[in-house]
Amino acid sequence: MVRLTVDLVAKSINHKNRKEESLAQCLRKITHLNLSDKNIDTIDDLSLCRNLNVLYLYDNQIREIHNLGFASNLTHLYLQNNCISRIENLTSLKKLEKLYLGGNYITVVEGLETLEELRELHVESQRLPLGEKLLFDPRTLHSLAKSLLVLNISNNNIDELGELALLENISHLIAVDNQLQHVKDLEFVLNKWTKLCRMDLKGNPVCRKPKYRDRLIIQSQTLESLDGKEIKEMERQFLMNWKASKAARKKSKEESMTNEHAAYPHFYDFGTGHPIVPVYYNPSGKGKPKFVIFSELPRSPHNIGEPPQRSQEGSNISVSKKIRYVPLKNLESKFYDVYLCGSH
Repeated sequence: MVRLTVDLVAKSINHKNRKEESLAQCLRKITHLNLSDKNIDTIDDLSLCRNLNVLYLYDNQIREIHNLGFASNLTHLYLQNNCISRIENLTSLKKLEKLYLGGNYITVVEGLETLEELRELHVESQRLPLGEKLLFDPRTLHSLAKSLLVLNISNNNIDELGELALLENISHLIAVDNQLQHVKDLEFVLNKWTKLCRMDLKGNPVCRKPKYRDRLIIQSQTLESLDGKEIKEMERQFLMNWKASKAARKKSKEESMTNEHAAYPHFYDFGTGHPIVPVYYNPSGKGKPKFVIFSELPRSPHNIGEPPQRSQEGSNISVSKKIRYVPLKNLESKFYDVYLCGSH
C-alpha cells in the first residue's frame, strides 16, 4: 500500500526540473493535483498544498477521509472507487462545489452540513450490504436544500424519492438502475422540484408503467430531458391539450348526470330509507323497454308489480310496502309503464 505524502506529490509534479524553487514554494503553487490509480490507502499531511483547488484521488484504496482540513480552497474532490465507508472530516472545505464519492462502501449520505457551496454530489453505485439501500441524513438534506443542483444516486437500491423533495433547487437528477416503482411518487417530487431540467431514471421498474413519460412531462413544466431523450415543446403542448380535453369530457359527463338526476327526482324506499332511481328495464326482452324505478332489480321479471303476499300471521300489508307497489301508469307518458319496485 502507498501513503500519500509530500514526497509522492513532489514526484508527481516532477519537482527535480524546478531547481530554482524550493519544494515548499512549489507545493504552495499547486492548484490541481492528480494522484489517481496510485494504490494509495492513506492520506498524509499535505498542509503545504494550501492553494489546492482540484484533487483527484479516484481509483485508489483509501479507507478514511482525513488530513484534508488544510484544503480550504478546494472546489473539486474526486474520491470515487475507493474503500470509504463513511463521509467525514470535510467540514473545513467551505468552498467545495463538486464531490465525487461513487463506487465506495457508503451506506448513509451524511457529514455535509457545512458545505454550503456544494453544487454537485455523486454517490452512485455504492457497494451496499445485500438488501440494503442508500440512506440520507435529514440534516445533510436540509443543509444542501438550497445549494445542490446535481445529484447522482444511481444503482443504490433506492425505492422512493420523497425525502429528496427538500432539494428545492435541484436541476439534474441521475437515478438510473434503482427500484423506483410508482409514478405518483415521482409526480410528488416533481411538484416540489420547480427548477428540474434533466432527469434520468432508466432501468427503474417505474419506466415500464403505462403513460410514464406522458405523466411526468405533464407534471413538470421545466423538464427539458427525460431518460436522455429531449422533451420538445410540441410534445408537451400536445399532452397538455390532451389532459385538458380529458378533464373537459369528465366535467361534461358529471354535469350530464347531474341534469339527468334533476329531470328525474329520486323516489325513496320507505322501508330502507334508500333512494331509488329510474332506469330502462325490459323484462320480456321484446318490444320497447319499460321505464322502471327501482332500488334493486328483481330476481325474476315475473315479480315486478306484484304486491307482497299477505302473511299468515299478519292481517294487512304494511303501508310502506303498499306504496312501493302503487302503479303510476296513468301519471307518466303513454309510452312507458312506470313502477316502484322495492327490494326482493
